Amino acid sequence: MDDHQPSDGSERLRPHPAERAVSESRVFDLGAALQELRAEPHPAEKGHRQVTLFHHTPVTHVLFAFEPNGALPDHAAHGLVTIQVVEGRLSVDVAGTNHELDTHQVLVLNPDVRHSVRAAERSAMLLTVHLVGDKAIPHE
Repeated sequence: MDDHQPSDGSERLRPHPAERAVSESRVFDLGAALQELRAEPHPAEKGHRQVTLFHHTPVTHVLFAFEPNGALPDHAAHGLVTIQVVEGRLSVDVAGTNHELDTHQVLVLNPDVRHSVRAAERSAMLLTVHLVGDKAIPHE
């Protein structure tokens, strides 16, 4: 989730997160970041685009822009996860329980809890992962 190479093997889409977070403090304008993300010329993969806004172990903040019916397949992160709906509506399946989230709602997941995400409409979420121990975030 840290903006590695695009799946087509071309150059990096944007600077590495460590290069973007070099000051002692930083304000993120989620609306502007979302607009920039949606304006990128490459096609969305699986109906979504993502950009890591901040990564400083053990915390990572990733902004996702979903197209209608865009999804993240079932996966788990080795840390405490918060999913904050910035725009639209998301359906998050957690171990057979479906959470229908609207704009401004937040879902918190314990470490290693499997979940999937689907956008009911054009939507956006801010994902925050706080890693547990020395485990890494999977790139699923």
